[in-house]
Amino acid sequence: MSKNVLVIHASPRIGGNSDILCDRLIDGATEAGHSCEKIALHGKKIGYCIACDACRKNGGTCAIRDDMEEIYTKMLQADVVVLSTPVYFFSMSAQLKTMIDRLRPIYRKMTGKPFCLIATVSVDEPEKLDSTFDAMRGLLRCIPEARELGVVYGNSAWLPGDIRNTKAMNEAYNLGLSL
Repeated sequence: MSKNVLVIHASPRIGGNSDILCDRLIDGATEAGHSCEKIALHGKKIGYCIACDACRKNGGTCAIRDDMEEIYTKMLQADVVVLSTPVYFFSMSAQLKTMIDRLRPIYRKMTGKPFCLIATVSVDEPEKLDSTFDAMRGLLRCIPEARELGVVYGNSAWLPGDIRNTKAMNEAYNLGLSL
């Protein structure tokens, strides 16, 4: 059965290592017969959550009018959501964290949604990504019955393109294929 896969790329650098892994996952998912769309948070206008609680008082509509409205719709329509980030100081990028914080109006509407997680880092030790993935899983812990389908550890990638020489390329492809 064909699935609608939404890949959210949260790097400020288009064409960087996490972006390359997203494309590789998309290659696998497309080969498996799924439809895929990638959203690059770079260039999107996404304001910070201001904790005004308007979304809780007015039926789930955020008071901030920006590009999150499009992302809300696409996340709710997706059968699988992929979150991808480069790692800064062993955590996710500010772009991804800002987007996640803005999910307050819809996160409960994503009950049972499956997710895949991708992160890239310059260091050689894959376990250095654990704190990043744990922070990303904070969102999954809040979504009722959210499921994690897989994780890609993109370590040993400092300069753009370094990821091409790692096993993460095959892992991303195979994860996409398995969806």
